[in-house]
Order: sequence, then C-alpha cells, then structure tokens
Amino acid sequence: MIKPKALKFGDTVGIIAPASPTTDSNIKKVEKKLSEMGFKVKMGKSVYERYGYLSGPDGVRAEDINSMFRDEEVDGIICIRGGYGTPRILDLLDYEIIKENPKVFIGYSDITALHIAFNQIAGLVTFHGPMAASDMLRNFSDFSKDHLFKAVMNKEALGRIINPDGEEITTINGGIGEGEIIGGNLSLIADTLGTPYEIDVKGKILFIEEVMEEPYRIDRMLNQLRLSGKLNEAEAIILGDFNKCEPEKPNESLTLEEVIDDHIKPLGKPTIYNLQAGHCQPMVTIPFGVRARLDADNKELTILENSIE
Repeated sequence: MIKPKALKFGDTVGIIAPASPTTDSNIKKVEKKLSEMGFKVKMGKSVYERYGYLSGPDGVRAEDINSMFRDEEVDGIICIRGGYGTPRILDLLDYEIIKENPKVFIGYSDITALHIAFNQIAGLVTFHGPMAASDMLRNFSDFSKDHLFKAVMNKEALGRIINPDGEEITTINGGIGEGEIIGGNLSLIADTLGTPYEIDVKGKILFIEEVMEEPYRIDRMLNQLRLSGKLNEAEAIILGDFNKCEPEKPNESLTLEEVIDDHIKPLGKPTIYNLQAGHCQPMVTIPFGVRARLDADNKELTILENSIE
C-alpha cells in the first residue's frame, strides 16, 4: 500500500464536495475553522456548485478530485460532507494521478465509495474520519480532533484505538483476527457489489457503520453481503456506530441487535460492536489499508503499522 506524507500545521488542505452540497455560510465557516486549526485552505470548484441533490455535475466533482491530487500546493484533502452521489463519479477518476500523488484523504459516509476505490485501484491508504462541514462545525470535540491529528500527523502506528469515555464496546463473537482494515458505510459497501469497484474483503478486517436505516433495511444489506460471500471472506468484523437505526414501529420489527445476531453471530468470526466511528460525536479516525489486529475477547482494536510517512 502507498502511504501519504504526514500533514503538519501550515500545510494546505484541499476541500472537495464529492457528494451533496452545503451552504455558502458553511463554506465560509469551514475556511475559518481550518485556518484556526493551523492549516491553509484551498476550496475546490465542487464546493460552490449545486446540481439538485449533488454538489455539481459528475464531471465537475470528478475533476475536482483529480485536480486536488494533481495540485502540488495541496498537501491533504478533506471532504466537506457526504450525502449522495459519490459512486456516480468512480469511473471518471484518474487513478494513476491519485497513485502518483499520494495525499492524506479524509471522509466517511458516502465517501466510502472513494475509500474502496482508492484503496483497491490506486493502492492508497486513506482515513475514515471527520469531514469539514458535517463534523468540524458541529461540536467538534477535543477527542475527535486529537484522534484525527494523531492519525494523519503522527508517523508511528496508532496502536490501540480507544473509545470515548462512556461508550462501551461489546463482543459479538470472540477470537482474534489480523488483516488490513477496509469498509465504511453499509449502504455504500452494498452498492459496490457487482461493479468493477466491488469491495474486496478477503483476509481483511471489515468495518461497517450506518445511519438512519431501519433494521429491515440493515437486514437486507447484511443479507446481501452474506449471500455475496463478503461476510464469510472477512477475517474479522468491526461494527461501528449505527446512529438512528431504531425501528419506527418497534412492535412490528426486529431490533438492530437481533438483525446483527442473525447475520453475524453464525459466522463465528471475531466481531465487536459500537466502536465510535461513523455518524457520531466524538469519533475515532480509522486508517484504511493498514494492518491491524482485532482481539474481540478483550474488545481491542490495535493498528499495527504506520499509516503515513
């Protein structure tokens, strides 16, 4: 895997909008926030665009990514938010440019599609972490900020990933598994199946998170991963934050826990639940594409190798 150069204060971060748009007010606040955090800021064209529920036409959003990786002034790239539309641009990206110009790349949710593609096609280590408008402008805790900085600025392996105080990790299946971490949002992972960008989880630790999906929908997507063989191919599984995934009609629904038990428990693979990564605050930052060990018995995730150089 190709590891990007570590960020440092004073570096220039490029802000892009590969999915949905944000407001003009948020754009100004993002620039101010990142400047206060110690970085120079370069806004991409897509940040200012709007095309229905998309932040500009597909060509604009794709070219923004290509140009940010190509731009020698840009040291790292942060997505402004998720939303919808990232998979639409996967076949418009120049993966050779991305491969030849490795940079810290940060985002989550709909950005999952880019994490998978960058990891598998360009061989780039990326970071499942807070986004500029979605997180840094909304109760961006010291925990989240410190964990992000440690992930993208410290050249040593992250070591053990610790949850925020008050958030307990639980064990679904015991055991120990090692492998590279890959994954992200469940909906986006499922969307890759049957495409040239299908997620490869063989021998890897699969991370999954979700937001605002009822248990029956999570059931459907996990079943899709089960039938496709993806769940069985994984070395171990990390279930992150499942925010607002309660049933609208509890008396007529399985619980989220029951759905997880039905699909995950029979696998017998090391699995933990409630690692605070995803649509939550505070949140941990997870490097994708680096080797890690999951000790589900002791509820410990340890990053074994450095993710930046």
